[in-house]
Amino acid sequence: PHSGPVESRNEAAMSELVPEPRQKPVVPMKPMGINASLLGYIGIDTIIEQMRKKTMKTGFDFNIMVVGQSGLGKSTLVNTLFKSQVSRKSSGWNREEKIPKTVEIKAIGHVIEEGGVKMKLTVIDTPGFGDQINNENCWEPIEKYINEQYEKFLKEEVNIARKKRIPDTRVHCCLYFISPTGHSLRPLDLEFMKHLSKVVNIIPVIAKADTMTLEEKTEFKQRVRKELEVNGIEFYPQKEFDEDLEDKTENDKIRQESMPFAVVGSDKEYQVNGKRVLGRKTPWGIIEVENLNHCEFALLRDFVIRTHLQDLKEVTHNIHYETYRAKRLNDNGGLPPMTVETEENHESNL
Repeated sequence: PHSGPVESRNEAAMSELVPEPRQKPVVPMKPMGINASLLGYIGIDTIIEQMRKKTMKTGFDFNIMVVGQSGLGKSTLVNTLFKSQVSRKSSGWNREEKIPKTVEIKAIGHVIEEGGVKMKLTVIDTPGFGDQINNENCWEPIEKYINEQYEKFLKEEVNIARKKRIPDTRVHCCLYFISPTGHSLRPLDLEFMKHLSKVVNIIPVIAKADTMTLEEKTEFKQRVRKELEVNGIEFYPQKEFDEDLEDKTENDKIRQESMPFAVVGSDKEYQVNGKRVLGRKTPWGIIEVENLNHCEFALLRDFVIRTHLQDLKEVTHNIHYETYRAKRLNDNGGLPPMTVETEENHESNL
């Protein structure tokens, strides 16, 4: 009966000898997965909607360049691509009048609106590229034009008082028209793409594909792909810019099957089975531009506009423009040189 108090006295003595263990600092509990029912609806999913509203207010720019020999239907294809008379043929031209040949690099801007979204589309038409007898270095004016647009953007960017929104005239996409010879690519095609694939997104396109049989078309596409690979020419979408596995899978399919797109352009409409379709009339029937069994125009349009337009813009900004900018600032010790105009202004201020 006496054992109780003695034990408790011993315990008290022990507790005096042994220091109390120091309390551990309180570690905040790991947040458990937030229970949606606890907080109710947060609304993260509206971010996309917010971005959409902003874009719809400002609209956006897309600049597309077409390059290739005269007579390959470059203007017609761009018109068909955007279902609108956007290239060279202003509404003033009669159907019968001949469209003038392009003699200088010309940028024609249009605003296209669809479903409340505004796009400022600029089509850059190049001279009848490669039409001369001596085509040596004929890509130079085109390369110069592309670099001039990067320079313009850079100058705006390094201004002390920058515009909130710098006008974007940079070329986001260059459609390179290959003649449907069925043979090899011309040395000129290879030279051009070799030089320009480093500064712009090139999408090779086989023009007037209705001049070839299906077998010829398949064979020619394979040959073009092989020649581009052998010559180390990277066309868009470039392998090294695939961001993840999903991108890689999707883009590999395009690179290995679709490229170069064999297309037919037309801005004339015909009646087929009670439906109006864009097409070309031949003695043996109508080639429907948007029918995948007839040509790959629909694939090209989906690729450029519906799936990769934003990516074309991002690759232009983050890769091609960045490369130009880094080189430019590096060569110049960090800043573009003051233009004559700004020097004069500077002197007049002194």
